[in-house]
Amino acid sequence: MRRNPKINRDNMKKGIYILPNLFTTASLFFGFYSIIASIGGDFSKAAVAIIISCILDGLDGKIARVTNTASKFGAEYDSLSDLVAFGMAPAVLAYSWALISFGRYGWLAAFLFVVCGALRLARFNVQIGIMDSKVFNGLAIPAAATVIATSVLFYYYMGGEGQFNNVSVLVGTVVLSLLMVSNIKYYSFKDMDFFSRKPFMTFVLIIFMLTVIVLEPQIMLFVLSLGYGLSGPVWKLCQIVKKQRQERTESYYHKT
Repeated sequence: MRRNPKINRDNMKKGIYILPNLFTTASLFFGFYSIIASIGGDFSKAAVAIIISCILDGLDGKIARVTNTASKFGAEYDSLSDLVAFGMAPAVLAYSWALISFGRYGWLAAFLFVVCGALRLARFNVQIGIMDSKVFNGLAIPAAATVIATSVLFYYYMGGEGQFNNVSVLVGTVVLSLLMVSNIKYYSFKDMDFFSRKPFMTFVLIIFMLTVIVLEPQIMLFVLSLGYGLSGPVWKLCQIVKKQRQERTESYYHKT
């Protein structure tokens, strides 16, 4: 199916929405800064930059929906920004911080993270409107990037210095890469509406969680990001176990 070039030109003549694309640009900036910091050996700043980029990436979509300024251009720009901020930046961080000591295995693991992130974004774009919005098909690339970034911050918080030459980072990077392109379902949190009425205890729980994060941000952010990364496989395992129990129960009743 060929695109009509006249329609494309007419859409561009109408201009683009400034506010959400400014947030996307800011997210891209911090992703690029993270790469520069990683190359310079300032791994803590590189990790913080990725987390800031993740926050900005979440805000640009929210702002676009609330202000009714979502557009095809914004969606494409956001995907390109995500590949840099959550694909290239964490891969360079992981390689510079830990994977460089493993030689070609290290940079191949970093490349695997980038290519799986790109495939994850491409698949997400073509599945919009097809997949249930309440779940992600595979680990979202910002979540995978956050696991790497918070791991770096947790390492230094626990007294680590310099590079971390441990095979766990190599294995973890490969696992995160495969989770991104897997069909394992993750809760997307997109059905959480903060602008509607909620039970009072929900508000109390949110305040409690924010307080704990502020008290020990390095520990809590690492625990939350790692916990979310593991939630998909755990959820899948629970479904398999539940299905097997149901099959055994049905088989038992059929026999009796």
